Amino acid sequence: MTNIIDQTSSLAALQSSQAQTAEKVQNLKESARLKNDEALTEAARDFEAMFITEMMKPMFEELKPDPMFGGGKGEEVFFGMMLDEYGKIMSQTGQIGIADSIKQELIKLQETKNVQEKPE
Repeated sequence: MTNIIDQTSSLAALQSSQAQTAEKVQNLKESARLKNDEALTEAARDFEAMFITEMMKPMFEELKPDPMFGGGKGEEVFFGMMLDEYGKIMSQTGQIGIADSIKQELIKLQETKNVQEKPE
């Protein structure tokens, strides 16, 4: 029975992660379409945080809680939240630079799209 719960919670976590990713991609597209620089920066930063979080997950997969003081569903949920916060903190430092690259590429795409849309 424990295996079924673990598989169910793993599936729910995966679906939640996919929904968050899709939402962040949609936010990036909407910001680019509206040419809102502040929103574009924020969306790119959010995307970077999500990317970092996803890259860190395999690093922590093998860590198991001490059975005497930890474990359970609560720890599983809060562990995921902790990784999300780590991703946000790392993104805010700007040292990785993914957000800046994403923003610059979106600006280039905007410029290209604007040139193509203008009637001659």
